[in-house]
Amino acid sequence: MPTVEKITTKEGLQAAFDIRELVFVVEQEVDAAEEYDEFEDSSVHFLAKVEGTPVGTARWRFTQNGVKMERFAVLKVARGKGVGQALVAAVLGDIDQHPDTKGKKKYLHAQIHAMPLYAKFGFQVVGDQFEECAILHYKMELR
Repeated sequence: MPTVEKITTKEGLQAAFDIRELVFVVEQEVDAAEEYDEFEDSSVHFLAKVEGTPVGTARWRFTQNGVKMERFAVLKVARGKGVGQALVAAVLGDIDQHPDTKGKKKYLHAQIHAMPLYAKFGFQVVGDQFEECAILHYKMELR
């Protein structure tokens, strides 16, 4: 069963960056310059583990449009084991506990293959398909 914790150490953040490197930069061929951004320090990061081994990550941050959930990544070896669901649940739980998120829209940019995961939590497609880092996405919002 996966566990998810909020990242509070440099080591934890490095583990998250390592996962994002493998999933986005290596596997999905996203330019590293686009993967890491100016929001790393202002985002709340999470690390998912299976039997103590880091296997997934995600983050959320405030934007002018509300609360954006992003950078969901699960290592190939851990896919299909509930890690993505555990991450989404933990991130939503953390957002809901934050006093400054009340009444703000929760949204994300979902890669097409991940849309069913977010839909399980009530996210719905808003608008047209678009491309981000040469990968097709839809904006999804929690209503």
